[in-house]
Amino acid sequence: MSVILCTAGYDHTIRFWEALSGICSRTIQHPESQVNRLCITPDKKYLAAAGRHMVRLYDIKSSNPNPIMQFEGHTNNITGVAFHCEGKWMVTSSEDSTVRVWDTRSGQVQRNYQHTHPVNDVVIHPNQGELVSCDRGGNIRIWDLGESKCTHQLVPVEDVSMASVSVASDGSLLAAGNNLGDVYIWRMYQNHDSTTLLPCRVFKAHKDYLTRLLLSPDIRLLATCSADHTVRIWKIDMNEEHLEAIPEGPGSSNPDDPNHQSNGSPNQYVVNGNGTSNGTSTPSSISTPNPIVSGGFSAIANPDSRSQSSGSLTSTPISPASFRTLTELITQRRPLPCDTVLDNHQRWVWDCAFSADSAYLVTVCSDHYARLWELGTASIIRQYSGHHRGAVCVALNDYSNPP
Repeated sequence: MSVILCTAGYDHTIRFWEALSGICSRTIQHPESQVNRLCITPDKKYLAAAGRHMVRLYDIKSSNPNPIMQFEGHTNNITGVAFHCEGKWMVTSSEDSTVRVWDTRSGQVQRNYQHTHPVNDVVIHPNQGELVSCDRGGNIRIWDLGESKCTHQLVPVEDVSMASVSVASDGSLLAAGNNLGDVYIWRMYQNHDSTTLLPCRVFKAHKDYLTRLLLSPDIRLLATCSADHTVRIWKIDMNEEHLEAIPEGPGSSNPDDPNHQSNGSPNQYVVNGNGTSNGTSTPSSISTPNPIVSGGFSAIANPDSRSQSSGSLTSTPISPASFRTLTELITQRRPLPCDTVLDNHQRWVWDCAFSADSAYLVTVCSDHYARLWELGTASIIRQYSGHHRGAVCVALNDYSNPP
């Protein structure tokens, strides 16, 4: 299968599609819960479906409708899932306020990191040694797997739920979006012993909730999905060096969506929970990476640096000079150029996936449809019809060769 395209959502089914014809080639029932997120392993052999409390792993090439493995341990909805580049381990995020790393061979938990709020998303840094997660308290945390601790915490707007995070394929950028529709972009600079994060863009991408955000494989585009029924495509200029500032005060919008379920939704826009950071010893299947993040720029100062064994935050406070620079730039919000608006959706757009060449985008929507867009013309190439309720997650792998 050269192209693997899967969608899932509230109708408790996972559907495999022939991308070019739009035909549904296979349907897997997922009766225990709706599916919140999908992820295809880099070798294209397996599909992970994240639902309530567990992730199920399905054999893509088999006709077996049953999962070949289940990863159990979360106590609430699983909101994010991603695989190590060789499939040796998997990371998940959950509304139970944890981020967990799993051995894909044994199904056992190797890491268990605690947020203070339900976690909305998690991604793996291309260096395979760091995780980036975000939560409903407005926190973005970077976790060093080698040191088994949180090394950076970014809080653009406290108590405003951070909905989604994305890291550039070369590790140069970190992008995040929140429930106010604001997007934040940091440059990530790495050397042999540290990572520095510098804010380079802040802008309002949508007037309503941002549900998903994704940097394209070629790092030239940023896609943002929203409750305003649109997906916007933003151009990225990698030569841009200007620092931008935190945007003006929070706006307001209505969180109610008639098709949004409180039990098991991909993103429930609730802030609650508590906990402290926690780390464990390095598991055998996760190799210790080159020395990476240890302090650096943080959007919130936390001078309470505890021992590494606790896995808690050890950030470098912002200098007064840096704070003044940010304050002076507050009114200078400059958005990225908006290249395209994909506005044929009828309801909330929940998720998206770029093609390997960054020329196409697949979106899924509460109007039950998945759509394949050609970004150069902003036109729909295929519309995938078959879900009986909202489609909320999509996974696409069209790379010619496994990584």
